[in-house]
Amino acid sequence: MADQSQHDIPNRASEPASRDAGRVAELRRSITTRATLLKPSSELDYRPAQELVDAVRARKVSASELVEHAIARIEALDPGINAVVVRDFERARTAASAADVALAKGEQRPLLGIPITIKEAFDIAGLPTTWGFPQFKDFIPKEDAAIVSRLKSAGAIILGKTNLPVGLGDFQSYNQVYGTTNNTWDYSRSPGGSSGGSAAALAAGFGALSFGSDIGGSLRVPAHFCGVYAHKPTFGLVPFRGYELPQSPVLPRNGDLAVIGPMARSASDLSLALDVIAGPDKMRDGIAYRLALPPARHKSLKDFRVLVVDFHPLMPVSNVVRAAISRLSERLAKSGAQVAHFSALLPDLSQSARLYMWLLAAVKAAGSPRTRYEEAQRLAAALLPQDDSLQAQRTRGTVATHRDWLAADLARSELQQQWSHLFRDWDVVLYPPASVPAFSQDHSLPIEARHIEIDGEARSYLDACFVWADPATTCGLPVTAAPIEISPDGLPIGVQIIGPYLEDRTTIAFAELLEREFGGFVAPPGFG
Repeated sequence: MADQSQHDIPNRASEPASRDAGRVAELRRSITTRATLLKPSSELDYRPAQELVDAVRARKVSASELVEHAIARIEALDPGINAVVVRDFERARTAASAADVALAKGEQRPLLGIPITIKEAFDIAGLPTTWGFPQFKDFIPKEDAAIVSRLKSAGAIILGKTNLPVGLGDFQSYNQVYGTTNNTWDYSRSPGGSSGGSAAALAAGFGALSFGSDIGGSLRVPAHFCGVYAHKPTFGLVPFRGYELPQSPVLPRNGDLAVIGPMARSASDLSLALDVIAGPDKMRDGIAYRLALPPARHKSLKDFRVLVVDFHPLMPVSNVVRAAISRLSERLAKSGAQVAHFSALLPDLSQSARLYMWLLAAVKAAGSPRTRYEEAQRLAAALLPQDDSLQAQRTRGTVATHRDWLAADLARSELQQQWSHLFRDWDVVLYPPASVPAFSQDHSLPIEARHIEIDGEARSYLDACFVWADPATTCGLPVTAAPIEISPDGLPIGVQIIGPYLEDRTTIAFAELLEREFGGFVAPPGFG
């Protein structure tokens, strides 16, 4: 995945929202008045995708009605959120009419007639793909990305594309092309990134599903910040074709670390969506080859063996996030699940985090301008050999040779083996998605100078955000992010459910059981 970095954002967007008192006051006023924009709450606002599929098939509601309802909701509420930044309403209406004709003929496809959104980074023929870069604002791809083709074939109706950070390189979602996306729970806070627009859209009730990508928590952090579900699939499970930096060659290939996955308001909808988009990018007679993933390990919470890891040796977890995960572990134990907070099989999280930062920087550096690469070489040469900070590892990874990468990949293989051994004794690992709930927007530059406050202590923005994306990203493991609580400050708190390689159905099933037993998505105040 290319990352042209936040340095390309103009200075006019660089003032932190937390320092702009007038803007924050305006945003907070919009929170208190947004309910007046809503029509009386409809049962269609937040129904799961599978329920909508069933309702459409039973002719209880038409695809056209679903689409018109979603469009009206976006037009009424999105001005304060700015989540759906590329709208395709007329083609959506046409597709809905065609879906109603198909339904009348008895056709049954997995998502026939269901309105959805998708991250701006994916190519959709006839719509711009910019990745937030102004120089690409007029780029219109001629072909759909692989997952877009699959979603359309399944009958999904695309309402539009959702916002992201420039170059997909931030835990906020803002850029010069489309502006800033606000968190649906608190407009002064970040919805997360880089799939922040998708998470905000789901929390606001703009379509039943959305689709994003993840290399550094870009599905999981927005889900945590906005109180929705997301699934980071096993590495390589979903094809990347059509998910390229604008004007790059469109090829059937995967990069390192990054994955594509679904987001939803119900855990079971993740499975429905994953079945549509998963499978290698090989076609025969228009039919995609699908993977037969292993079934979920268990069907009841009491049968699960759950390892809870609510700490990191290099980064603290806020009291509010740790307490929420602790309460979840207590509920799991009461339900009969085997729960533990320690395993000697757990890989060294410090070692893993340093390796991840190195690999991530190596991936991101591939598209860097020559001048930035040369500056990184100068910085790397000045590092002391004993400097093993996360920032140092990112600097070293930026200028890595292929020989260096092969050594790092071998170290990754060793970590993957350790996780494989751990999952012989445990079915899932619970892990924080981030140190804190959604933080205040901060667009200050350079990004390396930003900080996040964790229980009164200032921590490096990049370290605090990226560290939780490892170890699942480093080792290519599946993760389901699920909402578990609302904080005393009224912000969602989620959890990562990490599972064994290719056992995506296990983590999703566990999230479904949590939802069934303890509850799941809650609509933000004023939206339900």
